[in-house]
Amino acid sequence: MSDISIIILTYNESVHIKRLLSAIGGLQSPVFVVDSGSTDDTVAIAEQYGAIVRINKFENHPKQWDFALKNCPITTPWILGLDADQYPSEELLGKLKSFKDSSVPADVNGIYLNRHNYFQGERLKYGGYRNFFMLKMFRHGKGWSDLNENMDHRFVIEGKAIIWKDEILIEDNLKEHDLDFWLLKQIRYSNLTAQEEFQRKRGLRGQTLKPNLFGSPDERKAVFKKIWWNMPLFVRPMIYFFYRFVIRLGFLETTSGRTFHYLQGFWFRFLVDAKINELEKKDKAERRMEKGK
Repeated sequence: MSDISIIILTYNESVHIKRLLSAIGGLQSPVFVVDSGSTDDTVAIAEQYGAIVRINKFENHPKQWDFALKNCPITTPWILGLDADQYPSEELLGKLKSFKDSSVPADVNGIYLNRHNYFQGERLKYGGYRNFFMLKMFRHGKGWSDLNENMDHRFVIEGKAIIWKDEILIEDNLKEHDLDFWLLKQIRYSNLTAQEEFQRKRGLRGQTLKPNLFGSPDERKAVFKKIWWNMPLFVRPMIYFFYRFVIRLGFLETTSGRTFHYLQGFWFRFLVDAKINELEKKDKAERRMEKGK
């Protein structure tokens, strides 16, 4: 039996779930699927592959992961959290097959995996996406979902983490070949992101991770997030796009890659800023009304 249990979040993932479950079938790991109420064959396929399924209404990714960690009956010493559109490379699969809890130093409670992103069938190689490290494995009882986030999900651990640089986790969302699907998803995400930043400006949300430029990948990201939150609206998307497209060589991508960097690096963030501005105007109007009473 494997020392790793695998948790997968799903919602209408029949196009992806077979690919992932087939890939990890040889690991002999307990598999748990937390579904958000799929209307396709996702749950039936998951059960066909022997996964234990839990159903929970989706609010946001951090809360869904929090539910998963609290409601899946994990008995192994380690947990691997995956999205349905992800799957391991052969190198990562081999590493997971041979993984033993006893091979990890006692003070290490987390493992960062190197995620390679694909957009419309093309791997993103520039703009900061060549290697993207995410904390995806952690000791049972030593990791949790960061509920201070509203849109991006992030696992947080006690203690140290190590990085597997050469064993790749591939993320390739086949549904995003339909650009309308991707755009509609980003509009939903922009609402969550705008609400989160609006709440941060009012001190209603904290930052779980201590920003540290010389720390873990997530602690380094926390440094840049703090800077981002204090930059002026509508200016910061232009600066960020220039950084990704020019300084980080995003213009060298394929047509699909350049489209991704423009839409995700500029359009999405400009949309978020417009919605934050809208929330601030609404808040000011409500405050004026309260004072006038």
